[in-house]
Amino acid sequence: MKSITINGSKRESVGKVATKAVRNAGGVPCVLYGGEQPLHFSAKELDFSKLVYTPNAHTVVIALEDGTKVDAILQDIQFHPVTDKILHVDFYQLHPGKEISMNIPVQLEGAAPGVLNSGGVLRLNKRKLRVRSLPANLPDFITVDISGLEMGNKFYTAELKNDSYTLLHPDNTVVCQVKASRASIKAVESADDTAGNEAAEAEATE
Repeated sequence: MKSITINGSKRESVGKVATKAVRNAGGVPCVLYGGEQPLHFSAKELDFSKLVYTPNAHTVVIALEDGTKVDAILQDIQFHPVTDKILHVDFYQLHPGKEISMNIPVQLEGAAPGVLNSGGVLRLNKRKLRVRSLPANLPDFITVDISGLEMGNKFYTAELKNDSYTLLHPDNTVVCQVKASRASIKAVESADDTAGNEAAEAEATE
């Protein structure tokens, strides 16, 4: 999995006044968990653009001023309810031999016959799937081959089992499916109505 570097500065003071000063200076208060003790630091808000505003999943390298580098993942992020400005970010430290859980984006591959040949609509029920694995085995994305999906077919998580990671969803979770489009449903209903009217007119004539 690709990593994004976040350059940070350790925070000595973590009170409300110090936190407000960090935000006023264009920084974001952050906390790194998973070590011996929580590590408080700040980073520039612009550094989070490639991490937060993307559908892709990334691990993070937190690079501090004293030369310390820590591998981590984004655990939680808080936004201002009006401005969407990043208010606070929590990270969790990665350990090579310890499994972690993370949301991984779904990537569709192929073309569904139910869409190409039958006029169906492909619905993506799960844009991300949560997996558990060792940090080294985290995938960039989970590929779903839809080339076998006919009209009415569903693709389940049971078909995505992998030796490198564990999917944290029931086997019957629907990832995507091909459904009839509204236009085709209306066309069928219209045809049924027409046939019914014609039958009624025929009976009346007789």
